Order: sequence, then structure tokens, then C-alpha cells
Amino acid sequence: MLALVTAQRGAELILSRSHTRTLMARGAIEVAPGHYPLMVAVHATWLISLWVFGHDQPVNLTALALYLALQGLRIWVMATLGERWTTRIIVLPNAPLVAGGPYRYLRHPNYAVVAGEIALLPLTLGLPWIAAIFTLLNAGILFVRIRAEDRALDTARTTAAPETPA
Repeated sequence: MLALVTAQRGAELILSRSHTRTLMARGAIEVAPGHYPLMVAVHATWLISLWVFGHDQPVNLTALALYLALQGLRIWVMATLGERWTTRIIVLPNAPLVAGGPYRYLRHPNYAVVAGEIALLPLTLGLPWIAAIFTLLNAGILFVRIRAEDRALDTARTTAAPETPA
């Protein structure tokens, strides 16, 4: 399970870099990159701690089922954003904001998914202390990140009409 999650995160970073390059070539700009290294460090440390403390733990099937359900939501978010999905805050000037898919219901559904994953995967392995520590660290990062992203989206919103929901 940990190998699959690690491979998934690695593949997502590769996809994110590709999307970022494509968006930047189209004139996009990165907003508030200063917190990004800290976010990467927290997420990497979370995953490493799961390998160190959880590699030989029994699996809680209820928590695993909930974690797997979140993967469906993750796919929905990524499919809705398409090439606009990245791990950075990248704004494409004059592009309409995405208002379809899960964005009809939540302003930041990807962050809700990540918050759930950070709590549930350690609980799947019987590691509530890791769930608690990294949920708090992630909440601190998201406090900074969501404020920066909201400012960027509000600026973008004033220059482009929202997409029609899909």
C-alpha cells in the first residue's frame, strides 16, 4: 500500500511539472511560491514517517475504504482541472475559473481530499499520532496557501467569466 501511495505521489509530481511547464508557456504565472518548499517537506516527511512506523502495521479496513473513496474524489478533481491541475499556485491570466465538477460544491476540493488523506492513511496503519501531527502541520500550510490562492483567484475572477458547470 505504501509503495502504491509513494508511486502515486511521484507520478503526480511529474504530471504537475508537465502541467506547470505547459501553463507557463501559455503565459501563466506562479503566485506565492515561498511556502511551496515547506509544503513539500511536510508531505514528504508524512510519507517517510508512514514508511518508518507503519510498514509492518496491520491495516484498518474501514479507514482504508475511506482512503480509497478519497482517491475517487482526487481523480474527479484532477479530471475537472485537466492541465490546470498542479501542486503549485499557477494562474493563467484571462482564463475562466473552473466552476464544474467538485468545484460546484467546494472552493478547494483538492485541499479537502489531501487533508482527509493525511489523516486517514496513518489511521489505516494504526498511527493516530502521525495523523494528528501531520493534520496540524498541513492545516498551518493550508492556512497560508488557501489565503494566497484565494487572492490569486479573486484577481483572476475580475478579469474572466467563470466556466459553465460541466
